[in-house]
Amino acid sequence: MRKTALKAMGSGEVMVEIHFSGISTGTEKLLWTGKMPDFPGMGYPLVPGYESVGRIIGAADDAQERIGEWVFVPGASCYQEARGLFGGSARTVIVASPRALPVSEHLAEQGILYALAATALHAIAHGESPELIVGHGVLGRLLARLTIAAGAPAPTVWDTNRSRHDGATGYAVIHPDDDDRHDYGHIYDVSGDAGSIETFISRLKKGGELVLAGFYDQPIHFAFPPAFQREARLRIAAEWQSDDLASVSALIDSGALGLSGLITSIEPAAHAEAAYPQAFNDPECLKMVLDWRECE
Repeated sequence: MRKTALKAMGSGEVMVEIHFSGISTGTEKLLWTGKMPDFPGMGYPLVPGYESVGRIIGAADDAQERIGEWVFVPGASCYQEARGLFGGSARTVIVASPRALPVSEHLAEQGILYALAATALHAIAHGESPELIVGHGVLGRLLARLTIAAGAPAPTVWDTNRSRHDGATGYAVIHPDDDDRHDYGHIYDVSGDAGSIETFISRLKKGGELVLAGFYDQPIHFAFPPAFQREARLRIAAEWQSDDLASVSALIDSGALGLSGLITSIEPAAHAEAAYPQAFNDPECLKMVLDWRECE
C-alpha cells in the first residue's frame, strides 16, 4: 500500500472519507494474480475496489448540502499517480455526486455489499428466477435470498466445499455429486469455473437456460451435441446498472433483503498485504473487509 495524490475536486463532485471497503474475490483476485483480461482502464499501478462506504466530508460549491451524508461508493477515478480500476479501496476518494448513494449508516461495514446485491439483482431481473445456483459464496447467497424475497420457489444451491454449506435459510445447499437432477429450467453459475460449463449444460431440461453470472478469465467452451439436444439457451449477466442499485437499496431498507452473515473478516487497511491472500485463499473467508478508519 502506498499514498497517491488526488485530482482536484471539480463541479458537482464530493469527497468521501472511506470507512470500509470490500475485497472482491472475482476481479480483484484476477488483478492480484495477474490474470485479469484486458479491460477498459487496465494498467498498473492501479487502485482496485468497487465496494466502499463512508462519509462525505467535502464537496464542490454546487454539492455542499451533501456534506455529512453516509454513502456507498462504487469505485472512483480520482488519482494523479495511479489508475482507478475500480478505484474504491482508498482512505479518501472524489466522485461525482450522483455516484455517492445515500445508505443507512447503521449497516456499517455491511453497506459494502450493495454492489454484489445489485449484481445479483441485475442477473435475476433480466430472466427467470434460478432453480439451481452454482456456488455458495456471497453472490450465490444473495441470489438465493433475492429469489426467496421475490416469492419464487427456493432454489437448490451447489457448492463443492462442504464447509460452505452452512448459512442457508429457506433453501438447501448440497454437493453436486449428491444431486441427480437433470431437468433444471434455469441454472445460475456464480462459480467463475469455465471448465464446468459442460456439466451445467448437462443438468438442463430441454429449452433450459444457463446464466453466467460470475467472471471468467478462461475461454468459455462446451461440446455442442448436448447443448443442441437440449436446445439450451446461454445468457451472460453483465455489470449492474444504477436502477439495480436503487432497487436493491429499497429492498434492504424495507427489510426484504438482509445482509447479515455475509462478512466474515475485517482487517485494518494497514494489514492489506495479509488480508488479500486470506480473502482469496481461505475457504472460510466469505468476504474480507478493509477498515480504513485508522489509516493515515
